[in-house]
Formats: sequence, C-alpha cells, structure tokens
Amino acid sequence: MPELFDELAAAIKAEHPVALATIVRGQDSGAKLLVKGDGTVLGSLGNPDLDRVVVRDTIGELAAGTSGIRHYGEHGEARQDVLDIFIESYARPPIMLIFGAVDFTASLCRVAKVLGYRVTVCDARPVFATHQRFPAADEVVVDWPHRLLAKVGPDLGQRDAVCVLTHDPKFDVPAVIAALKTKVGYLGAMGSRRTTDDRNRRLLDEGVSPEQLDRMMGPIGLDLGARTPEETAISICAEIIALRSGRIAPSLRDAQGDIHRPS
Repeated sequence: MPELFDELAAAIKAEHPVALATIVRGQDSGAKLLVKGDGTVLGSLGNPDLDRVVVRDTIGELAAGTSGIRHYGEHGEARQDVLDIFIESYARPPIMLIFGAVDFTASLCRVAKVLGYRVTVCDARPVFATHQRFPAADEVVVDWPHRLLAKVGPDLGQRDAVCVLTHDPKFDVPAVIAALKTKVGYLGAMGSRRTTDDRNRRLLDEGVSPEQLDRMMGPIGLDLGARTPEETAISICAEIIALRSGRIAPSLRDAQGDIHRPS
C-alpha cells in the first residue's frame, strides 16, 4: 500500500493523469486500485474480474476528468449494488491550443484560464507571438500550427480544445487538418461565413471528408451577438462547455445570416 500512495503522489506532482479506485462499501472495504494514464495498474480490489471491470471504468472516468461512486456486483457485475467503489480522478488540466496571435487571442486566453485550461498560444510570426502580448498564456510558441500539433496532438483528448483564430489559409488549413487527426474534443475556427465557406472548400480539396468537417465548429462560438474580443471569447468558451456537457445551444455554425447583426 505505501508503494501505491507513493506512485499516486508522484503522478499528481508531475501532472500525469492517474485515478484511484477504493471500495467504500462491501467486502474488502478499503481495498484500492491505482490506474495511471498509460494503463499501468497497481493494487487490487480482491477479485480479478472486479479489477478488470473497474480498471475499464476508471480509464473512462480519467479520460473525462470526473470522479464518482459506482456500484457493482461481487465480480464487477453491472446494475448490482453489492459494492460501492469511489473512483477519484487526478487528471491534468485541460489544454487549449490557440492558433493565431490576433486581437481576440488575449481575451480568449483570459477566459480560458478562468475555466481552468492550460493555454498555449502558437503563431509562426515571432513579432506577434510574445509573452508580453499574451501574459495570461501558460506558453507562447513560435512555430507553424501543424508542426506543434505533430508534437502534442497524440496527447489531446476529449477535455481539450483547439481554437484556430488565424484567418489565413496558409495557417488555418494545415492547422485544422492536423487537429482533425487528433482526438481533441473541441475544434473551432474563426472567420466570417465567406471565410468559413472558402476554408471548407480548401479542406475538402485537401482530402478532408464531410464527416471530418462536421467536427469543426466554424464560424466559432455560440450565436450570442458577441462583438468585442471579450464577448467573442465568452461565446467560444460557452460553445465548448455546451458541447462537452451535451447541451443544445445556438452555434454560429448552425445559424444563418450575418454573424454581426445591426443593433
């Protein structure tokens, strides 16, 4: 047991995803099982069939960044209430990658940080991609978006977000294509309806399928009537929350007409 807690503490300190499952009611109460993000398992709940089922469910809780009590039969049977097992996830902070060092980026950084994101701003232009312009960002990277995604893309999951704010085909088309190859939960791209239509045509010409294109929210954000960079940042983050929670909300992508209507 001390080894298990040492591993748990080390993973939390290093911000590596890890989850702890504990029997809180039933036989072998107090037994613990540790599951790391790479699939490594330590400990046991006292039954190999139960361990197998709980490891599967724990990986799901960890991927979602959620914790809670689940109920099982003695050998992990579903829809039984013999055992209560508390699964406690210690997930890394969700990641937001913002591509484009533009006027809206600083506001999106600030709002995303309030929501607990670890924010990276990326732009290939060193004169624009500076910490002075984006002090709220955890990291500012001078590179092409698709090259950064080649490095960090395999680690992106459903809790993470990619926001493409560049408005420039030579940046945003490769960025979207690279993001579509990941498992990122949210992908949005800024632009007018004309810009969005042009970008979609370019993506289809590059071999992106219509089904893949459906993953992208563009124009980015909810249809809230946002005008300022701060309002736009709120509309983007609200869309991320709505998609993550499975709620239906009025996205700009699914609306018609002008994005900015006369007041």
